Amino acid sequence: MSQAFSIWSYANPTRFMATTERAVPVLGGLAGGLLALGLIWGFFFTPDDYRQGATVKIIYLHVPSAMMAINAWAMMLVASLIWLIRRHHVSALAAKAAAPVGITMTLIALVTGALWGQPMWGTFWAWDPRLTSFLILFLFYLGYIALWQAIEDPDTAADLTSVLCLVGSVFAVLSRYAVNFWNQGLHQGASLSLDKAENVSDVFYYPLLVCIAAFVLLFVALVLARTRTEIRARRLAVLEARERME
Repeated sequence: MSQAFSIWSYANPTRFMATTERAVPVLGGLAGGLLALGLIWGFFFTPDDYRQGATVKIIYLHVPSAMMAINAWAMMLVASLIWLIRRHHVSALAAKAAAPVGITMTLIALVTGALWGQPMWGTFWAWDPRLTSFLILFLFYLGYIALWQAIEDPDTAADLTSVLCLVGSVFAVLSRYAVNFWNQGLHQGASLSLDKAENVSDVFYYPLLVCIAAFVLLFVALVLARTRTEIRARRLAVLEARERME
């Protein structure tokens, strides 16, 4: 009788490496194709906005990167909880692998937001609740990465970074819902909503969905690739430690 499927079987590094070996290039290729399609469609085949002009097209980079910056931290939170509860090393390494990708997404969102905000608000930066919480999230990413580098024992590093991830999740939530919490902020509401009346116009909506799908696939591909690298590095460190003991 075949063994029942269990997601926890992928916590085995050997199983994880075998499964992701082919998945990474496929996901990367799909991400690249969708990203090219979405950006070309959005930048060259959509009209200028009647109020924002061509500036509105920053949406195709800003919105997907901002979404992934927050969701990357959410993924790290889930992986950290799995580590703390079940002590699966792959989950800890996946959280570690996601952090550089997440901070890159956060930086893209901050830069594109500044470029978008300057002509709209007359300034590159304002201490708006969402912008401020997003900046704090960026600093948490920096602290998370630095903490991994500062602690030599990998299990201790995983424990402490997991706790930091729990604390930082507060700001991930704030950066997502700040507009709802503080109506006085300059930042606009969500570009995508379950209420279709609140969405951007369809002419911008569909290429934006393509760009979001591309960023999601790109994030998954990069995290899987980096997790594979972390597993190899962990194995190498174990082999080197054994050689020193012999």
